[in-house]
Amino acid sequence: MKIAVASEKNKVTGHFGHCENFNIFEVEDKKIVKSESIANPGHRPGFLPNFINDLGVHVIISGGMGGGAVDIFNENGIEVVIGTTGDAKIAAESYLAGELKSTGSICHEHQHLGECGE
Repeated sequence: MKIAVASEKNKVTGHFGHCENFNIFEVEDKKIVKSESIANPGHRPGFLPNFINDLGVHVIISGGMGGGAVDIFNENGIEVVIGTTGDAKIAAESYLAGELKSTGSICHEHQHLGECGE
């Protein structure tokens, strides 16, 4: 299983599409066995969810995310966990422990002037 965390270096970002990088965690037996950071290749509507899908990701974690991205992830069978803050690896470990739940923090303004994760 692979978990992607939309991040600013090692911290969960406030908004998925404008993150600096994605921390990708490979999981076996509910333990992280490998991690890598992949730079955000650029924000274009509909592009990033398909990019993440092509990486073989099963779960995406972020502070906030637009409804269009959530819909594409859902269509691809990728679980969306939003409303998350803090350290990316700890967020992934919390998800694996069953302690991380999505708050449903959907961004409704494309300008994202506020913090989507709030």
